[in-house]
Amino acid sequence: MSDPLPRALEILWHEPNAPRRSGGLSRERIVAAAIALADADGLGALSMARLAERLGCGTMSLYRHVANKDELVTFMLSTATRQPPALDPSDWRAALDDWANGLWQVYHRHPWILQATATGPPADPGQVAWLEAGLAALAHTGLAERDKLAAVMVVLHFARGAAAVHVEAAHVGSPDYPALLRRVVDKDRFPALSAALADGVFDDADNDREADFRSGLAQLLDGIATRVK
Repeated sequence: MSDPLPRALEILWHEPNAPRRSGGLSRERIVAAAIALADADGLGALSMARLAERLGCGTMSLYRHVANKDELVTFMLSTATRQPPALDPSDWRAALDDWANGLWQVYHRHPWILQATATGPPADPGQVAWLEAGLAALAHTGLAERDKLAAVMVVLHFARGAAAVHVEAAHVGSPDYPALLRRVVDKDRFPALSAALADGVFDDADNDREADFRSGLAQLLDGIATRVK
């Protein structure tokens, strides 16, 4: 006999439309308010007390719909990721490119997703839909199933990492990084990095980071292309 699903996943997969309860509250309304709060102030600012204040209800009222903050974050992740973009698997490269750019947009629309600590592999409907779409993009490539998953995961991790760097740099107002590097990097000790600095690759304006993301993504797709039959 298989173990039961965690409560949040049981609800998301088998009880997606919970009835509205007392005070006009519903799980959907609570999750929407939590996402709006996290979008504005970050995941660290989200608490059940602050969420109750935003909704104009008592904190205990929230617990009739969500068991705790971890469960709430699971609901938020599934909702905020929404549906992946419609992809045409007849052109795997264009499809996977659209998929990765869709992730980039999700991470910038909801930066708190990058702060969310996973309690296990993504198994909610929202994130599973993205995984399905990524694998389906490679359906006609001739790649083995394990290689499809490896390709999708490396693109996912690249998109997430690149977005995290971009979002964090914009948030903290980072100092002049190229100038800082030039003060500490010695050409004899770090010749490759010195060459990159001399070429000005670190001097691009912040609004070029999306172009850097697209360039890196293109190199990843080039690598995947060498495996496609």
